[in-house]
Amino acid sequence: MSLRYALLALLSVEPMTGYDLLKQFEASVGYVWHAPDSQIYPALRQMEKDGLLEGEEVTWGQRGKKRRYRITPLGLTAFRQWMNTPLEYSRERDPAHLKAAYLEWAEPDAARAQMTAHLEHYAERLLQWQLKVEEIENGTSEMLVKRLATLPPSERPRATAFKKFTYEGLIGRAQQEIAWARHGLALIDELYPEG
Repeated sequence: MSLRYALLALLSVEPMTGYDLLKQFEASVGYVWHAPDSQIYPALRQMEKDGLLEGEEVTWGQRGKKRRYRITPLGLTAFRQWMNTPLEYSRERDPAHLKAAYLEWAEPDAARAQMTAHLEHYAERLLQWQLKVEEIENGTSEMLVKRLATLPPSERPRATAFKKFTYEGLIGRAQQEIAWARHGLALIDELYPEG
């Protein structure tokens, strides 16, 4: 259900085609909510049926057409209601930590490879999220600049602070996962001293 609200958040900035939404989604919201185009396009069509969006055909290229969506007042109301409703947490599905609980079944080299892959994944994410904070701080985040332009000057510092706050949380999570993976590698070395 959060996909719908992630799309509404993006469309609250400006009307976009599904293609534009997909690009913006991957560059911003995609860091906290993954959704492939096979989920985004059906969600847009359903949201239009539900009255949350209005779609219009626009010229694309020399002969093509695309559907551009804009958020409706009903969509804005639904988004605000969602934002003002406490989050219901879902149960965890964490394959990395599940596998870690049973690493005694893995060969030592395979266990090391799993921990190394985990470390590398979060090291890459850490760099991406640090870059996002830098973009926010120096005013080069394209989507944030567009969002700020839609807000009264008095609300702009809050929008900027909450975006930065979100990425700082992701940075903290990445740092914790990197530390956990390093601890796992040290533990494997300790438990398999013969190499």
